[in-house]
Amino acid sequence: MGTHVIRMPDIGEGIAQVELVEWFVKVGDAVSEDQVLADVMTDKATVEIPSSVAGTVVALGGVPGEVMAVGAELIRIEVQGSGNHHQADMSVVAAEPDEADAIADVHPTPSTAPPARAEVKATAAPGKPACEASARPLASPAVRQRARDEGIDLALLRGTGPAGRIRHADLDAFLSGSRTPQAAATGALRTDEERIAVIGLRRKIAQRMQEATRQVAHFSYVEEIDVTALLSLRADLNAQFGDTRGKLTLLPLLIRALVVALRDFPQINAHYDDQQQVVTRYGAVHVGIATQSDNGLMVPVLRHAEAADLWFTAGEINRLAHAARSGKAARNELSGSTITLTSLGALGGIASTPVINRPEVAIVGVNRVVERPMVVNGQIAIRQMMNLSSSFDHRVVDGMDAARFIQAVKRLLEQPAMLFV
Repeated sequence: MGTHVIRMPDIGEGIAQVELVEWFVKVGDAVSEDQVLADVMTDKATVEIPSSVAGTVVALGGVPGEVMAVGAELIRIEVQGSGNHHQADMSVVAAEPDEADAIADVHPTPSTAPPARAEVKATAAPGKPACEASARPLASPAVRQRARDEGIDLALLRGTGPAGRIRHADLDAFLSGSRTPQAAATGALRTDEERIAVIGLRRKIAQRMQEATRQVAHFSYVEEIDVTALLSLRADLNAQFGDTRGKLTLLPLLIRALVVALRDFPQINAHYDDQQQVVTRYGAVHVGIATQSDNGLMVPVLRHAEAADLWFTAGEINRLAHAARSGKAARNELSGSTITLTSLGALGGIASTPVINRPEVAIVGVNRVVERPMVVNGQIAIRQMMNLSSSFDHRVVDGMDAARFIQAVKRLLEQPAMLFV
């Protein structure tokens, strides 16, 4: 028998380090060739790491959330034959558990950790020893379980056992002397806490949002749009072509309005390199579609929207959203947008202040459609109204240009025949 070491591969694009997001195996598991071992994340996408051999997992080289260099040891697998590693020691070894209390109080070591989950319910942060976490009262697992069942915070008790260990007798004394009728009537006290590691996609989102709000001079502009005629057009198109070409939502029509309006406002369809102090304006309109997934917000890119018809746009929106939500979007489908469209659909609220997707200089946010009484030609009429909440980078986009751009979008949406002129 030998040991085969798999190292963090070079994923390309000049990437020197990646974040370990999730393990799909644990120490002792039998793995087959090409079986997916782990997910790692670059700045752009999640990448699966497969096994190049069949064998048994001996040790794992990191914990979820850890940033690892390309070439670092990822996993060791015991294989038939000599393997590719002949050193006796291992930088990561399986830990032997101590007493039951230690198992209850301390994170598993990296080599014995179970497949990672986004939510971590533990005292110590991932990858850190328990001594760095806040101190926990000494108690046996049975006492801890009983305290949880009774809704008692062990930190409120003073243990009478060795080294201050809390015993069942201490719980009995607390229960007999500290419960009040009022407390019993309103239910058990809640003192539980939950620590959730910010790793993987959620960490990337946090970093990008922090960079955007720190470096971009955001300003937002909100305008209301009468979409009554637009919704009527959509209904007509769906009635005539829905069975053969597919049903349209509002998004393809909104994207068409952006494409047409951007012809007169090229400074909005742009990137700003704040290091080089250069603005690059694009003729192609690559629209980022902000999409909510189980793991967080992703922005797949609809490329060359300027050359697409409504039904191709609708099909691409559906395909990209499915790929993003299922975690199957390719890296090139998650980068390269020149302007972003974001919508909360029925949860869109009255107004919002969307955060710009750097290095873009604009993002257009769609709020929900509501029926409202409006004055039309001197008469009160019920109209379908929707707000556009948009943000711009004030470093390179003047307020007047931003307002004129949104007013151009407004005219197109309120007179939808103009979308096709």
